[in-house]
Amino acid sequence: MTLRILFIGGNGTISGASSDLAVQRGYDLTLLNRGRSSQRMPITGTRHLTGDAEDAASIAAAIGDETFDVVANFRAFSPEQVARDIELFEGRTRQYVYISSASAYQKPVARLPITESTPLRNPFWQYSRDKIAGEELLVAAYRERGFPMTIVRPSHTYDEASVPLLGGWTAIDRMRRGEPVVVHGDGTSLWTVTHTRDFAVAFVGLLGNEGALGEAFQITSDEVLTWNQIASALAAAAGAEFRPAHIASDAIARELPELGAGLLGDKAHSVIFDNSKVKALVPEFRAVIPYWRGAREMIAWHDADPSRQVVDAELDAAFDRLVQRYA
Repeated sequence: MTLRILFIGGNGTISGASSDLAVQRGYDLTLLNRGRSSQRMPITGTRHLTGDAEDAASIAAAIGDETFDVVANFRAFSPEQVARDIELFEGRTRQYVYISSASAYQKPVARLPITESTPLRNPFWQYSRDKIAGEELLVAAYRERGFPMTIVRPSHTYDEASVPLLGGWTAIDRMRRGEPVVVHGDGTSLWTVTHTRDFAVAFVGLLGNEGALGEAFQITSDEVLTWNQIASALAAAAGAEFRPAHIASDAIARELPELGAGLLGDKAHSVIFDNSKVKALVPEFRAVIPYWRGAREMIAWHDADPSRQVVDAELDAAFDRLVQRYA
């Protein structure tokens, strides 16, 4: 049977490759988004609806009285959005997939590797606390009345457009100019970066899978790198020297509060994930794209069009201040 699927979002870093794979597998995929311009090419083989994920009335108007086998919301960031989705889709889908976040896991991390049973608690980052609150609503709806939910917790998922270093492309520009690149701590904390095409295999494998109902799954690569290794791979791909400026996470957070919560609540902590749960349900899932290859894709994509090489002048100046003050 061909699955009839609705992705709210579906054209982003995490969701784009999943949309492509769903179409390749012959699923009837509808994408609902705001219809605004995107760097990403339109996904062929899909139907498009226009609506705003933050406006329940907008979504309801866009889908009318349609029903779907699967609804996956990549754009739910608050418990209020989740509550509205439960009300809207109850009785209208056989599976609702909530994209949560591995940043919701307890920080500091008490025990490695992280599994789906690791406690959820993040006192540093409101984004993570909102994801936790959304999960709690879904768990209650499943327990109390059988709402057919599945929770997915990605960690740091990337594509060719998303440079994972602090500052994104600004950090690559600094490398190429011979300037130091700010790296939190001593650069030896452990991190996991997952290519979106690898993520897609596990994610699409969960869609329509009855064994996934009522369950939470983390989906990450099994490759574990230090932040120094991540930056070094990008420098090599960019044909530049990696000159690290190792600066305490607290100091970076004080200078750049807009980055501080995500740093203190996620990236500053070593993470290693156990993916055995999703692999048991989706046996074809195996992360096969090593990060060094992904780094080359990133640099090639940005170099192919100079307009993609966006440097944040204010952020660049803040990095200079951090280097002068602490490094």
